[in-house]
Amino acid sequence: METDMQRRSAVVDLGSNSVRLVVFEGVSRNPLPIFNEKAVLRLGRGLTTTGRLNEEGVGMAMEVLSRFHAIARAMQADPFEVLATAAVRDATNGPAFVEMLRQSMPGVPVRILSGKEEADHSAIGVMCGIPGADGLVADVGGGSLELIHLTETGRHDATTLPLGMIRLADRSEGDLDAAKLLTDQDIDGVEWLSGVKGRPLYLVGGAFRALARLQIARTQYPLNIVHYYTLDVQEAREMTGWLQNSSRRSLERLPGAPRKRLDDIPFAAVVLRRLMKKVQPSKIVFCVDGLREGWYMMNVAPSCLPQDPMETVARDMCARFGRSNTLPEVLWTWTGFIKPEETPEEQRLRRIACWLSDIGSHDHPEYRAEQTYLRILRVQGAGFDHRARVWLSLALAVRYSVDMSSPALMPSFALLTDEERRDAVACGLALRLAYSLSGGAGSLLEGTSLAWEGAELVLTLTSARVAVKGESVRRGLERLGQALGVQTRFEVELAV
Repeated sequence: METDMQRRSAVVDLGSNSVRLVVFEGVSRNPLPIFNEKAVLRLGRGLTTTGRLNEEGVGMAMEVLSRFHAIARAMQADPFEVLATAAVRDATNGPAFVEMLRQSMPGVPVRILSGKEEADHSAIGVMCGIPGADGLVADVGGGSLELIHLTETGRHDATTLPLGMIRLADRSEGDLDAAKLLTDQDIDGVEWLSGVKGRPLYLVGGAFRALARLQIARTQYPLNIVHYYTLDVQEAREMTGWLQNSSRRSLERLPGAPRKRLDDIPFAAVVLRRLMKKVQPSKIVFCVDGLREGWYMMNVAPSCLPQDPMETVARDMCARFGRSNTLPEVLWTWTGFIKPEETPEEQRLRRIACWLSDIGSHDHPEYRAEQTYLRILRVQGAGFDHRARVWLSLALAVRYSVDMSSPALMPSFALLTDEERRDAVACGLALRLAYSLSGGAGSLLEGTSLAWEGAELVLTLTSARVAVKGESVRRGLERLGQALGVQTRFEVELAV
């Protein structure tokens, strides 16, 4: 019998610029793509003047969709659905094209999403990728720009504008000054935007992701992950100015430059700059989850959305790589002393660290610390912002006795404050001490406690089964005290 983890589902996102098939595995809070392929069709090219889909793109689409259909069926994906967006929605020959697709893929639902439906999918996708997102979502495609007022409770207002990259280039005839005027006119007509001023601006869509990739490469940002990449307003303003004034050749020289998107870059920069002028956001946050992830959460895993995505990933990793599913809760209680006045976010990070604390147990001991660091730093999963990644990576590398001078730790040193680094190191040392005391057995750890007595950190042992005089335990306690800048001592209170 098929289990939830064996189940596969697939969606085709048929846009104005490209078509993409994503096959997901399992039913989980964090969508897991196991196949992801894109083809550039430019279906929407010329739509502004002809009112029709690009004929060359239509022919390519029939070939590509036939292949995608074969792949999804061979991978036994169910449900499998095709979602068509702005170009197909607006073209006079859109319905005829969809009928051709239905005939070539019998039994496969092919839906033309309305602007509202597209906004709903994108909103759920952002909620999936950035829990607690509260502000303005801007999802750009080839044919349209969806603007969505999103709060923790869901989508509120939504508007679709003809500001997709292909359509804006067509409407402005390739002139950036004309594109600025058109963008201002369209954005100014959205009355509800005044209600999202001063809040975060979340950017979704391939053209916006391309902006992030170029900025990451240009600034040598230490983490090559677009999701949750965040800029303040001044940084974003400077970036858009640079992109509008840079030649294609200069952008091509940047490592990892998205060459197929470079023609869209100036227009994406224009749209972002004009949006920023209108809504004066508090910050800019890039999100890789959008329509496709929204489809997954709506059709495959709707009951999973309320779960904490970070804890879900941590529990899954613990089950796959660790030795105990019960020890993390014991560690969570035992490490509660580290910072007496933790914020809720600090508590959350420590809790996730406890669940991740044994994921290197089966790695080669010479590479265990660095492997654990990289595994957490690069884990695929929603909910991990960049600070959480580098904090948890550092804490768990310290738990495995990492060499603090290792170049691999550079992202943590670059992105964390001094206080955040100290907290991560203290958490890692506390976890290392806990494993020295218990060997990973919760029953032994429960025979000890670590607590403050005034300004002194006291390790109390109440069970004769614990190796009281173990040198590794003594060194571990001393290192923890040094990291916290306090004195430490042992106490033995064996039960009679």
